[in-house]
Amino acid sequence: MVLLNGNDGDTVLMKKYVALLLQLIIWSGFTMAQWLSGKDHFFSKIILFVVFFYLAFLLARMIVKSNKLTLWITIMSLSTYGMLHLLLSYVMTDSIIL
Repeated sequence: MVLLNGNDGDTVLMKKYVALLLQLIIWSGFTMAQWLSGKDHFFSKIILFVVFFYLAFLLARMIVKSNKLTLWITIMSLSTYGMLHLLLSYVMTDSIIL
């Protein structure tokens, strides 16, 4: 195990940060997949969301190795990405697109 600054707390913090950043990349992929499947049924989009959520969860669990922390990171990354998505859609179109 590589220690940053000789402190285990720094390593754990870096793992959380890396997991969050990788999940943001996964949520970007979800947005692109949703855009490409624009005329699909609502149920298909729900299945797509579940698949990407599971993928993001598994990736974070591989990095941080804690189910509770993984769920927290996944919810934080999803809410962060959702807020960024709404903000950018508002800035680009002057109206919120859901």
